[in-house]
Amino acid sequence: MNRFNTAPADDLRPLLTDCLAVPRWADMVLAERPYASRADLLASAESFAAELTPDELHAAMAGHPRIGERRDGDAFSRTEQSGVDASLAEQLRAANQRYEERFGHIYLVFASGRSGEELLSILESRLANDPADELRVVNAELAKITVLRLGKVVTE
Repeated sequence: MNRFNTAPADDLRPLLTDCLAVPRWADMVLAERPYASRADLLASAESFAAELTPDELHAAMAGHPRIGERRDGDAFSRTEQSGVDASLAEQLRAANQRYEERFGHIYLVFASGRSGEELLSILESRLANDPADELRVVNAELAKITVLRLGKVVTE
């Protein structure tokens, strides 16, 4: 934690925006330094991430691949989606398309530790959400993803 608390903000900003591509969020996390513990850092990061504007949510989602897709160089998503196998590729492609047509953005879910079947089931159930409610669900999922990622890169 000492390195995180004392490093120049410009050195940490790229690390933070790799976890969540929202500059205002990164600035808020940096402004709260020093953190007494890793747990305090993660709690603040989650709290700040849970309060993103709709524009910030859409910008952050733009950096995430669709469930079932792999992007070269995106180690976070590759690990988080490790439960998704090729046998569901067509079902996920079709479900992602329905979701995007309904809501105008990608389906974002905390995928770590979940199977492809579970992710597909969650997507199908979320299609019934009102668009405003769905954006709140996306925000909560994005906050969980952010904490997971930040926890992987910041150690005590």
